[in-house]
Amino acid sequence: MIELVALDMAGTTIDEHGDVYSALGESVREAGAEVTPEDLQAWMGADKTEAIAALLEIGGIAAESGFVAHTFVRFQEILAALYAANAPVPLDGVEDALRTLKSMGIKVALTTGFSRDVADPLLATLGWRVGDGELLDAVVTSDEVPRGRPAPHMIHRAMERTGVLNVGAVLAAGDTVVDLQAAANAGVAGVGVLTGKLGAEELGRHPHLRILPGVKDLPELVGALAAGR
Repeated sequence: MIELVALDMAGTTIDEHGDVYSALGESVREAGAEVTPEDLQAWMGADKTEAIAALLEIGGIAAESGFVAHTFVRFQEILAALYAANAPVPLDGVEDALRTLKSMGIKVALTTGFSRDVADPLLATLGWRVGDGELLDAVVTSDEVPRGRPAPHMIHRAMERTGVLNVGAVLAAGDTVVDLQAAANAGVAGVGVLTGKLGAEELGRHPHLRILPGVKDLPELVGALAAGR
């Protein structure tokens, strides 16, 4: 029986119109790094400071810590402007799916490559809160753990915060390769969703339990697992 569902934010539960991808690309290009769309996609879902450092190196720029920090600030500024111009919204059916999961006695956590200062305003815009009677039971950001995805730490921190002890009772879903890698590294069931930029073939190359159209389909999957199907 699944006790906890841990979900990525951008592209998995939230439609932010690809603005994270755009802001990440613009910030490293401003810094002088030439990167391809494939380079950017490989680092989607990861901690954004780690992603910026890697992308700068890929683009031929030394990832000196002060320069990485400066580029991260520009990423935040660009992303804030994009969000102000076109506010993020919940993906289709996500809020209903989360309410259904909670009605089934399942805890819901969000894990994200965003830092807390980026994640909290985004969640406030959506009206998503943590607590009794709220949509969420926990939110874990990448700056609260030693390493972001594909490391398992955010999933395990979500387990700590929700009191779930058994990795066999956890399902983690996301729209990127690193989401599935983090699930595998955490020892939990990984589910890929097709609401991001990757298709079933690309996600299917990585360890997974299922590939679903979206988070909206999770209650049916969890019900089937509980019934042994």
